[in-house]
Amino acid sequence: MGRRAVSASRCFLAVPLLGVVCLTGCPDANTAATNSKPGPQATAPALPNTAGASAANASAGGPQTSEAQQRKVQALMQQVDSHYNSGVQNYRAGRLDAARLDFDFAVDLMLTSGIDIKADQTLNDEFERTVNAVNALEMDALKQGNGFSPPEEETPLESVADLTFPPDPALVARLSSELNTTSDLPLVINDQVAGYINAFANSRSFTAHMRASLKRAAPYRQMIQQVLKEEGVPQDLLYLAVAESGFQLQVVNAKSGAGGMWQFMPFQGAYGLQRNGYFDERFDPVKSSRAYARYIKSLYNQFGDWYLAMAGYDWGPGNIQKAVMRTGYADYWQLLRRNALPRETADYVPKILAAVIMAKNPAKYGLEDVMAEKPLEEDTVPVDYAMDLRLAADVTDSTLAMIVQLNPALLRLSTPAGIHYDLRLPKGTADEFTKRIAAIPLDKRATWRFHEMRAGETLDQVAQLFKVTTHDIRVANDLADTDPVDEGDELVIPVYSATAPSTRPLEYTVQRGDTLVTIADRFNVTAEELQRWNQLAASDVAPGATLYVSEPVRLAPAARSHVSVRRGRVGRGAYGRGAYGRGRAGAARAYAGGRYASARGGRASGGGRASGGGRASGGGRAVRGYAAPSSGRARSGAASRGAARGGRTSAVARGGSSSRSGAAAGHKRRR
Repeated sequence: MGRRAVSASRCFLAVPLLGVVCLTGCPDANTAATNSKPGPQATAPALPNTAGASAANASAGGPQTSEAQQRKVQALMQQVDSHYNSGVQNYRAGRLDAARLDFDFAVDLMLTSGIDIKADQTLNDEFERTVNAVNALEMDALKQGNGFSPPEEETPLESVADLTFPPDPALVARLSSELNTTSDLPLVINDQVAGYINAFANSRSFTAHMRASLKRAAPYRQMIQQVLKEEGVPQDLLYLAVAESGFQLQVVNAKSGAGGMWQFMPFQGAYGLQRNGYFDERFDPVKSSRAYARYIKSLYNQFGDWYLAMAGYDWGPGNIQKAVMRTGYADYWQLLRRNALPRETADYVPKILAAVIMAKNPAKYGLEDVMAEKPLEEDTVPVDYAMDLRLAADVTDSTLAMIVQLNPALLRLSTPAGIHYDLRLPKGTADEFTKRIAAIPLDKRATWRFHEMRAGETLDQVAQLFKVTTHDIRVANDLADTDPVDEGDELVIPVYSATAPSTRPLEYTVQRGDTLVTIADRFNVTAEELQRWNQLAASDVAPGATLYVSEPVRLAPAARSHVSVRRGRVGRGAYGRGAYGRGRAGAARAYAGGRYASARGGRASGGGRASGGGRASGGGRAVRGYAAPSSGRARSGAASRGAARGGRTSAVARGGSSSRSGAAAGHKRRR
């Protein structure tokens, strides 16, 4: 397909995407579908096709390129179009994780192609067109929901409406006598706590959400408890994550940008957690748990009371201090009785205490099976070089999905260059990883692959699998043309990024007469796995639907915030954070939550340095004049600044002195 035809095809597919967004579960789907006047973003992806003009300019006197270079550029652009169109199809089908992965990979292909994008006008136009089209799609998606992220699951405590309980001494006495309340966290069963225990126990919704939360927590429970113990924090405070996230590692609050298991705000460098264009340690269960333990301990040191520390975690320590000074009581229950707390914080501590007590009595509340699951086992190796995660899967005999699951903080399918990162691998594979990775040159680990020959496999088959030549494989492995390649031989595969195989999971189009069971049998998976991978609530599948038949890869989301429109400027989204508008922004564009930005004469937030007369704030590094991975810095507006920023407040810790609460005063979102 010619270049012009490819671009025209992409533009044709992108035009109707406003309606597509609404078909994927939007609350206003019917309204959008019947609106005869297209919205402002409906045609945004259909950008001018400048490839033809670029080619004409080049032939008229512009810089000439070799025929081989032109073929390489043409092949690269066709691959970019393929991944873009695949992202559009996934977007239409509601598979937002897969769409984001496709769009990221399309841009990664260009940034890591080895071709100077700015020196090739055709490729430069392709880059601009792809980035702008994806930005427009993300803005449309954000208007309807949570962008390219699936909707976050309710936490167990959110699944039960806020309740008010009249005094019930009989209920309090019965629960106090029946339940185990032995804990390193002071546990009390009063009217509020007993009321929530009783309400939770009779709520099918709460039980389902609580079971799901504890199941997600099981792999990390021992690790979190050990971290809390080392930091001098009650181990049962791990259940605060039941209220915060339901132990969802990668959840991001769309309104405030708070993210991760402990719902930390995206303040750069806050809580000792790093954030850049490659990883966000708020999603790292080990490092974020350490940050949580130290932060909650600092609140305890400030207030001298664990209940006030918990309330400060929710509302902000500055606000708690003001409430204490206003009432004269440094006691959570006294503040509650005097209506000195907002409704959310008034319910926050009793709900958590109820959840802790129920988790400590699993047999009584039907939670014993999920509490008994095995902890996650893993190895950790430090890396400070760029490496494709598919290579990590190759050398550990694992899968890409497993490597991504073990590294939930990663934002891309690569480790960063020149930045320390603790890469987590399947248990027992660290030595094999170290030995095998040493065979691949340091500067080739971002693209090259590794392969162990299987029985009956030929070198031609391996070359076809990775889309390289047998000659290249032999040269890379110092093999003569006559040298045999046998089962068990380990080969490095010199894959170049422009021809790297797709990372998308295997898909299948449902045929008439298919059922989940027959499809599962065909691909040697289970029907339950198909339901989970494709987010299917029922077992029925319609002919023509596209299903994942292998596990999809789910990278960590970029920090997201809601779309706001003020004075003609579109607010920040996962794609294009701070990159829209006129004036100082000029022609700047940002992509993938600030991960990529090109700047032509303006500023683009979330980038790093960008050539071409503009600059991009954020602290990443330039890739051929394009601000490639950024720090991912997010100033999420008034909502993300928390409920109580700044302000000099008096400490109410025992014997305390004045302290400045600063940004920590509103560390997380207000729902």
